[in-house]
Amino acid sequence: MATTPATAFEALMEGVTNWDVPKGPIPSELLLIGEAAFPVMVNDKGQVLIAASSYGEGRLVILPHEGYLLHAGLAPFLLNAVGWLRPSPGAPIRVHTSLASLVNILQNSGIEAQTAPEPGEGLGVYCTSAYDNAMTATLIQYVKHGGGLLIGGQAWYWASKHGRDKVLSTFPGNKVTSVAGVYFTDICGDRGRFKVSKKVPKIPLHVRCGEDLRQDQQQLLEGISELDIRTGGIPSQLLVHGALAFPLGLDASLCCFLAAARYGRGRVVLAAHEGMLCAPKMQPFMLNAIHWLARGQTGKVGVNTNLKNLCSLLSEHGLQCSLEPHLTSGMCVYCCMAYSDKEAKKLQEFVAEGGGLLIGGQAWWWASQNPGRSALAYFPGNIILNCFGLSIMPRTLSPGCFPVPSSGTRSYHFRKALSEFQAVLSDRSRNLEKNCLAKLGVDGAAFLQIPAEGIPAYVSLHRLLRKMLRQSGLPTVSRENPVASDSCEAAVLCLATELAHSGTDCSQLTQGLGSRTCSSSLYPSEHPITVEINATNPGSGDSWVSTGLYLLEGQNAEVSLSEAAASAGLKIQIGCHTDDLTKARKLSRAPVVTHQCCMDRIKRSVSCLWGGLLYIVVPEGSQLGPVSVTIKRAVPAPYYKQGETSLEEWRSRVQKNLAPWGELATDNIILTVPTTSLQALEDPQPMLHLWDEMMQAVARLGAQPFPFCRPERIVADVQISAGWMHSGYPIMCHLESVQELISEAGMRSRGLWGPIHELGHNQQCQGWEFPPHTTEATCNLWSVYVHETVLGIPRAQAHPALRRPEREKRIKAHLRKGAPLRDWSVWTALETYLQLQEGFGWEPFTQLFAEYQTLSGVPSDNAGKMNLWVKKFSEKVQKNLVPFFKAWGWPVQKEVADSLSSLPEWKENPLTAYI
Repeated sequence: MATTPATAFEALMEGVTNWDVPKGPIPSELLLIGEAAFPVMVNDKGQVLIAASSYGEGRLVILPHEGYLLHAGLAPFLLNAVGWLRPSPGAPIRVHTSLASLVNILQNSGIEAQTAPEPGEGLGVYCTSAYDNAMTATLIQYVKHGGGLLIGGQAWYWASKHGRDKVLSTFPGNKVTSVAGVYFTDICGDRGRFKVSKKVPKIPLHVRCGEDLRQDQQQLLEGISELDIRTGGIPSQLLVHGALAFPLGLDASLCCFLAAARYGRGRVVLAAHEGMLCAPKMQPFMLNAIHWLARGQTGKVGVNTNLKNLCSLLSEHGLQCSLEPHLTSGMCVYCCMAYSDKEAKKLQEFVAEGGGLLIGGQAWWWASQNPGRSALAYFPGNIILNCFGLSIMPRTLSPGCFPVPSSGTRSYHFRKALSEFQAVLSDRSRNLEKNCLAKLGVDGAAFLQIPAEGIPAYVSLHRLLRKMLRQSGLPTVSRENPVASDSCEAAVLCLATELAHSGTDCSQLTQGLGSRTCSSSLYPSEHPITVEINATNPGSGDSWVSTGLYLLEGQNAEVSLSEAAASAGLKIQIGCHTDDLTKARKLSRAPVVTHQCCMDRIKRSVSCLWGGLLYIVVPEGSQLGPVSVTIKRAVPAPYYKQGETSLEEWRSRVQKNLAPWGELATDNIILTVPTTSLQALEDPQPMLHLWDEMMQAVARLGAQPFPFCRPERIVADVQISAGWMHSGYPIMCHLESVQELISEAGMRSRGLWGPIHELGHNQQCQGWEFPPHTTEATCNLWSVYVHETVLGIPRAQAHPALRRPEREKRIKAHLRKGAPLRDWSVWTALETYLQLQEGFGWEPFTQLFAEYQTLSGVPSDNAGKMNLWVKKFSEKVQKNLVPFFKAWGWPVQKEVADSLSSLPEWKENPLTAYI
């Protein structure tokens, strides 16, 4: 029975050249929310009037009025529908007695059918109207076990008698079709014009049906004025994207931490951290949630054994609940955490058929342990939740105490906001709230990470987005033309970036972008380029290995490698400007311009809207050795490797390879800078030789192996996420710093404080670091050391803050205040280390840095670590340094002081002159 929506649509539409619908019946619009549901007939207003779906082993075709089942003009489609629904060629076709004329339509076309009051024995196809309450359970089980259901009806008349607010949950047809994610609505379908689509039509972004989910919100939040989620855990942000999902708890930035959804006949409540489920302060909400989830049923509440405190809390309030390791029959509500997907299908069916699911968990920890894998796609909780229209994002949210959403903020919903955004893009005189725009960009980028292949609900939104973005065009964003992060332009940048990452062809979006960053004469080559990389990585952390190739904006590259390499955990990365600027107020580029994905197959197509240098990411500990990688549709970039690239090759590359970025590499450092800056560099060798001398000094002071196990990287960018430069892999800097990075004469005459400072950050070790005091202090030891030992620039000239008068002023000021530890930081903290170095040289530092690499039992608190450093340094230089460190305000413990009392006094203690 397995089939894709595309092949199912072809089967349903074979030979159907026009929609000959009956003139009299007024159809109902259908609402599609299920991952298996897809539209078959859509009118020119975009309303879905015929849909198909599957549930369990069976299939459904849903028509918007029973009259459509009785209309001979629709015979070609009805025959296809019965054929597609039939589990096997000879399976029986039965028609409810109220639709007897359908039997004639089928028999006139040579298909045997008979009337029957119910599906009967044996799986086949059953055709019925949507008005019978008596057969709900029978029909659900019939489809679930492999039967086909052809059902037609309209709900607008029923709504006029029973209330529009009850249609989705109470209309008889919906009790059946909703398990497959399809609902009859109270909205009348327009009968003007129906187009016969060549492929699966798009699902509307937003369907305004009569059922008001605010009643559910009110019931869940009844008697609650605020939600205090300070439970000791850091919650994730939630993504609320389903048509019947809604937020319950929002912070001031519209970030969601509590949400709920209806799905099928059941309900779901989701908390962004499992701690919320058991917190006493959340007790009133949890009780409301259990009552809402139970829908008046009297069955048992099952609580997973990992949530014992929740079970106690519910039992105290008279609820019949029990601890259970798994979901079992007889439960009306099940409570669990979001960290296992072993029961995903079972939980989804439980909810679809009327169960209530209370679930909690955060995804940021999982994301930190699974770099390169999307939490929206692979986090266990999301494998359960995505189909309900709820997802847990890896983004965190600051815990606090928040008022329950007011009627103004309560309406924020991803699909509705995107629908309004679509209107804004079409009519720029309209506007959307700024915080709503900022949230839309983040939510949209997250939603697009949910795997869409074969799922019409997601594919449809991708197609719609691509059309929206093609019509609006990508905004020009640069340092000269920055855009505000809460603007329409910023939202477009976020959505377009992730749309391209999802695999959607976005090449049309980038037309006209070429002149901004790339030479217009650059064209991707269809001829494959094979490069050999070293896939051995003895270093700590992943290593980017340059391919020397560049992927142009909006293009797809095809990457191929051997089966052995495909199973070794390699990744492909496009771009090196890895700073995420989502939190910046102004953007000089798109917030995210790099993309990384796993090379877990021998051939993969990759793309990034903004283009970028291509890298193979080799995991820590890899012993793979040389690997050949073949790449199609990339262009060569300027690349110089010390000891490998000849001067002639360099001059040819820098003139002919006009990709916008290039690299200068040694075994220890790789500099990524704009090609325009490289074109003036006649011979990189002397400059890179100096860089290697400096890197050797960095390694020497830190007692690290040289050459480095993994070369450090410095990448220039038009905008970075923090400061003038920041440490990491790679170290990031602004474009203004490029010239100081690649000018040998400049480095020798003026020094290079900033980049060495960041390299020093990368050398800092938790064992001898005392944050926040030393965070911006001990890294400067490397700046001083490199300037003095390699560049020949004394510390007083290397940085203005190290001139003797400045140093003396700081020492006096700090001692005058009584040497408070809270003020011991940055230059003041550095002074302590400089005095030790001036008294004992660099050797004790190098020896201690080496010792700490293998030292066990290092305390985790600052006081303990500081006392260990006092002891170790004193023993290393064979002087009692307790008076020195005490004078600086260090909390030296008595036992440490006693253990060092037998060592000789440090008579040259420089603080003696000030005390």
